[in-house]
Amino acid sequence: MIFRRVNMSKLYLYIVFELIFLVITAHSCGIPSEFWCDSVETSRLCNVEKQCQTFVWNKKDAVEPVNFTLYYESLCPDCRDFFQSQLIPTYAKIGDIINLQLVPYGNAMERQQGDKWIFECQHGKQECIGNLIETCTIALLKDVKDYFPFIACMEEGSEHPAKAASKCSTRLRLDISGIMKCSNSSQGNELEHQMALKTDTLQPSHQYVPWITLNGVHTESLQKQAEDNLLKLICDAYRGTKPGACNTNNKNRRNCRRYELFENQL
Repeated sequence: MIFRRVNMSKLYLYIVFELIFLVITAHSCGIPSEFWCDSVETSRLCNVEKQCQTFVWNKKDAVEPVNFTLYYESLCPDCRDFFQSQLIPTYAKIGDIINLQLVPYGNAMERQQGDKWIFECQHGKQECIGNLIETCTIALLKDVKDYFPFIACMEEGSEHPAKAASKCSTRLRLDISGIMKCSNSSQGNELEHQMALKTDTLQPSHQYVPWITLNGVHTESLQKQAEDNLLKLICDAYRGTKPGACNTNNKNRRNCRRYELFENQL
């Protein structure tokens, strides 16, 4: 009995010291505690990988998909390159383990004029049109499995957005009359304003596009991994049984320069 009490005392002290160590070391990473175990990258940054493995990842009954958000603009060459070399092939292979969100706004700026918003886009008026079409597509089709093929098709082409939308609708047999009507309406204007709010409230603030978050977190390391091999990044972050496609190679290092925030355009 005495032996068991001694062991229990040692176990208690071990847990106390583990918790103290966890609080001290993790506090310095600058990421809120609710995100510490969202990915291997974040857990390592906060020095809590072992604790996440023991107390969180091994305890989950249902494994949730990886939250991946792409902030972009419709005519940015680097954004299109990311779609074509990383996002489209990765989503085709392991889309079932990704909770994908697209935010088409990027480096645009907005100002209110009366009861509507005026948008100024980095690559001109046509980019604003493309952003609106893709925003309305997301809002009206709702399910990413429905809207992603259409947006991916638009981002693969080189035509102006309206022409690309028409071409892609024919290819996918999709009626886009409602989408085009939305993109020229007050509804579309307000929807794009919501995309602006999502982009402008990012922490840390975005400095270029494409800009990604993994489970709500952005770091330069995560950004680089996404640009180099998005498939591996998602597979590493997924806590469930890995799909077979995770064993394939999808590395495509980008060489295009990033598009910095443009200034003094308004």
